[in-house]
Amino acid sequence: MTETANGKKLWAIGGGKGGIGKSIFTLGLGISLARLGRRVVLMDADLGGANLHTLMGVRYPAHTLEDFLLKRVDNLEDIVLDTQIAGIGLICGADDILGAANPTYSQKIRVLNQIESLPADFVLLDLGAGTSYNTLDFFNYSSGKIALFTSQATSLQNVYGFLKNSLFRRISREFAKDEDVLWLLHQTGSKDPEVKIESINDLLTHLQRKKPDQCQELRRLLRDFHVLVVVNMIKADRDFQAAQIIQNVSNRFLELSPQVLGYLHYDQAIEQAVNQMVPFPMNVQKSRAADELRDIAQIIIEKYAPLDTLREPAYQEEEKEAAAGSWSSFWRRAPA
Repeated sequence: MTETANGKKLWAIGGGKGGIGKSIFTLGLGISLARLGRRVVLMDADLGGANLHTLMGVRYPAHTLEDFLLKRVDNLEDIVLDTQIAGIGLICGADDILGAANPTYSQKIRVLNQIESLPADFVLLDLGAGTSYNTLDFFNYSSGKIALFTSQATSLQNVYGFLKNSLFRRISREFAKDEDVLWLLHQTGSKDPEVKIESINDLLTHLQRKKPDQCQELRRLLRDFHVLVVVNMIKADRDFQAAQIIQNVSNRFLELSPQVLGYLHYDQAIEQAVNQMVPFPMNVQKSRAADELRDIAQIIIEKYAPLDTLREPAYQEEEKEAAAGSWSSFWRRAPA
């Protein structure tokens, strides 16, 4: 995992359900971090339906993850696209080759290993919808985990399912050689279980009686499984309750305690930015959602960033470049 002694470099944004704004949030967070002086790489990890490049106004990317998966290039860094936003590089997802949505194990490991060497302060992964093993593995591999959702009942149901499946995937891989633990884990989803296990606490209770060492190992895994949550598209005060609902359910059934990273209000400027293929929040001078994105970026920098990423905010320099009609970037590779 890309976690230094001082902070987290790799961040995955998931949520299970499509249409909740994961790509827009990933892009907005990346822009906010870059404006605060950090070098950022955005990677579209939605291998079956990549669209992050579209939100950035890139119609026909010169290179995509396909080039790396098929070994046309040796290094992941070689497909980082220069962008119009200072400090941001982009790795476009591969959705135009047979099997791109389901890379082999060796392909996936190759991607994950090289993510760590990318020359950036933060790497943000925009995960696809659903709970495929690839999506869950990207999420679990990331030291920074963000679950995004809205107050809609379907979104709440899906994000809980996403967290549950992520945790179960992590447990199944951690205890891959322990048939007893795997059997007990399987009972939680069985229609006719031999042992009644309705929560992780029930699983811990059974392990404590029969396999205390594995019980302690599972407790350690749970302590290390840190998730931050963001509620998107806030329209009314009652929408703020969505975070508390997920916290309560996760604590009760999964023994997890997700921490709230922030809230984002619904903003019509976001929809306009998508339609115009202009990266939000680049298209607005003043926006509540943009301010909230900056607050979230500031929290990440203050609480989770490696100490060697401290830099001066890029607001003034970026504004000068935009006024001059040109853009600069840390990236000098393939043009987008």
